[in-house]
Amino acid sequence: MQIGILGKKLGMTQIFTEEGKFIPLTVVEAGPCTVLKAKEHRLTLGFGDRKEKSTPNPELAFYKKINSKPKAYVRDMAFDSDDKVSAGSQITVDIFEEKDFVDITGVSKGKGFQGGVRRWGWAGGPDSHGSMHHRRIGSVGGSSYPSRVWKGMHMPGRMGNKRRTVQNLEIIKVYKEKNLMLIKGPVPGANNGYLEIRSAKKRPIVREKAEKKEGKKE
Repeated sequence: MQIGILGKKLGMTQIFTEEGKFIPLTVVEAGPCTVLKAKEHRLTLGFGDRKEKSTPNPELAFYKKINSKPKAYVRDMAFDSDDKVSAGSQITVDIFEEKDFVDITGVSKGKGFQGGVRRWGWAGGPDSHGSMHHRRIGSVGGSSYPSRVWKGMHMPGRMGNKRRTVQNLEIIKVYKEKNLMLIKGPVPGANNGYLEIRSAKKRPIVREKAEKKEGKKE
């Protein structure tokens, strides 16, 4: 079963278990999301309100057609659930339960233009006085052959600000009334960054595990 929801990263916190074990947590605001389009096994979800004056007229007409406010973050999501979902309905955080595992996609923090030492972990040149080669890039290709820079060379450039997915993150706690979930470990992006939260591809959700156990008993 594939399910998903859109959300926002609020920040990080921590808890201690009864055994004294430290667990880092990310606080995520998940939903409520409005279903903008509903196709077989696929939904278009909208999260967060946007001002009407900032919304193009064609989009505004679409939102009025489904009686919804314009949305700030819109994404397609695979959704293969037993529950029937139609355009205009709401999806909330209660589609997930504690101990479920999720895959979370976001845009990593942008760190601007960086040199190779920081971006790729180069060792750098000699630190002695007069070397003049402390953090330079060095040779990047032969002069006579190939007379160009080798393709795929690690070079200085923009670091971060890329779409990244972290898999198999465990949900520790779900607050349905506040649309919040606590997720074990870090997730991509800065605070207030938008996230796509999907059921983990490599781990079945809690309900599927229970159904499999009941099937074996029978």
